[in-house]
Amino acid sequence: MSRNFKVDRSSVEDQPADSSAAAAAAAVVHAAELPGNYFELYKLAVEMTDRISARRGLANSFFLSVNTGVMALLGTQNVRWYLAAAGIAMCITWWALLESYRRLIRAKFEIIMAMEAPLPGQVYSDEWAKLYREKVKFTWRPVTLRLWLAQYREIGFIERIVPWIFGLIYLAEIIWQATR
Repeated sequence: MSRNFKVDRSSVEDQPADSSAAAAAAAVVHAAELPGNYFELYKLAVEMTDRISARRGLANSFFLSVNTGVMALLGTQNVRWYLAAAGIAMCITWWALLESYRRLIRAKFEIIMAMEAPLPGQVYSDEWAKLYREKVKFTWRPVTLRLWLAQYREIGFIERIVPWIFGLIYLAEIIWQATR
């Protein structure tokens, strides 16, 4: 839904109370009454959230590269079990770091959405409302299964699976080395 708000203060009284144009005009008037640096603070909050997301991406790249290197070393003949144990420790650290970033970013978005409330347009709030519709519960029925697979999942949920996969491979390597 596109929102264009070009309403001056005098037109607010001319609108019917129940129309969406009146609501939009009231939002513009309310936004005009905010402190002068309010929008700058909002932009700063959005920018800081973006920077943290970029840092999370760099952390993912680092841990993925290190784990790929450890996997390559595990493919050689003369490797001890403690390399796989170190890989498990790295995976636990990676998962904990991702969980920390997820909580931090969620808190920042809650603040951003609260700051959007008095603004004429709520970009992030509208986006989250579209993404977070009613959750579809898992069933094996084809129609419901398709809906369950198609529903939105946070990238934080998806990316936290990768350390578990690496950790399980490392655990399998330790078990394999102990039984040979």
